[in-house]
Amino acid sequence: MDKHEIAETLAKPYAQQLLNGPEPARFAYDGLDGDPRVIPIGFWIEGERIVMATVPKSAKVAALRKNPKVALTIDTGAFPPKVLLIRGTAEVELVQGVPDGYLTAGHKVMTDEQYPGWEAGVKALYDEMVLITVTPTWAKLLDFETTLPKAVEDLLQEKAAG
Repeated sequence: MDKHEIAETLAKPYAQQLLNGPEPARFAYDGLDGDPRVIPIGFWIEGERIVMATVPKSAKVAALRKNPKVALTIDTGAFPPKVLLIRGTAEVELVQGVPDGYLTAGHKVMTDEQYPGWEAGVKALYDEMVLITVTPTWAKLLDFETTLPKAVEDLLQEKAAG
């Protein structure tokens, strides 16, 4: 999939709702033992890249340095489901303090009353963080209105053909 196709997918209204909404990403990567991992994680967007932040000694940081191939799913629990699937390559970078994007991502999931206490606690806890920046190499939006999984499309065509 080329950059234009990825950008086109990420620019769709439902994709933008998912990228800017409160739902966490489900972040998949291979652990150091080679077994897959999937974790929920807050994120923010910088251009067409998805960014997360974590503790420098997190197991995922070491795993991503060894194998940077990752996948993300961002979805809603409502019907019909809206699902954004992304595959990409992760870069890790140690930064000082708490990135503004991390604070913004946190604010998406809490009330204005909860946020000041959380922000103060986060800033007191983290002297440094690791940014995980995912550059998409593939993206697909399933909105179950205009786009369906390929296998479902194929089944519908088979049934229509009789």
